[in-house]
Amino acid sequence: MFTIGGERVALVTDTACDLLDEQLERYDIRLVSLRVVTSQGEFRDRAEIGSEQVYEILKAELPKTSLPLPEDVTALYRQLQEEGASRILHICMSGSLSGTYNMVSILADETEGLHVDVVDTQTLSCGTGLLVLEAAECLERGMAVDDVIARLKELRKHQLGAFVIRTLEYLRKGGRIGLVEGVVGSLLQIKPVIYVNDEGVYATLAKARGFTKALGAMQDEFFKRFQGRKVRLAIVHGSAYEDACALLETFRAKLDVVSDFIAPVSPALAIHTGPGLLGAIVQYAD
Repeated sequence: MFTIGGERVALVTDTACDLLDEQLERYDIRLVSLRVVTSQGEFRDRAEIGSEQVYEILKAELPKTSLPLPEDVTALYRQLQEEGASRILHICMSGSLSGTYNMVSILADETEGLHVDVVDTQTLSCGTGLLVLEAAECLERGMAVDDVIARLKELRKHQLGAFVIRTLEYLRKGGRIGLVEGVVGSLLQIKPVIYVNDEGVYATLAKARGFTKALGAMQDEFFKRFQGRKVRLAIVHGSAYEDACALLETFRAKLDVVSDFIAPVSPALAIHTGPGLLGAIVQYAD
């Protein structure tokens, strides 16, 4: 929790931020869990099920994802209030990809005795995560919450998050295909480089034949856009850690990276992308 003026401010996000446990602990960032629904039951994302378990389940069935339980959100707000919070900054994944933002906004309005600001990052995974970390650093320096929100919105304009996946099957079945051309990809082995556009939905950034060439096309897009700027970097993967390490080294060699980390995608996101995903999120550091 952060002390700013006379306020005690708590920072909250959802499990789709893909931040590492040590990052969450470092800044006392609280998580609200999305839910994973399988034939064996319903589980809270990250708290009750992990990504590797999801990949095993995907071999037999396609689980579904669901919003956080409203009572989980209100219970967290009450807990933070009991811990002394007078204000909460709740940073959500894209409202165009999940109903979480809308639900949280309603609950925030209904919360008594607590000022709750809800931010739609219009992105997800470490795109949201990097913005949450920026918010934490700003709050730690004593920046006013309203100024933090304005900074996040400005940074989002210059952030790029993109990834390549082995198959579009999971995105299609999960209804998250957005503006990505799935049919051509499956017929001709044309792999799209998928990114989250300014409206917060999936779209195609580039295309190439095969996974390796698509990964190269993705890197080219980043290097073209961010050459000569100091940047923060996150590499995300779906059970492909060694490949993620190699990708990180390539980015370090090409860009002026001031901070970076590697993270697995959360269970709820893994359901929609499947194993083998490799991606990157880059935003300005200056």
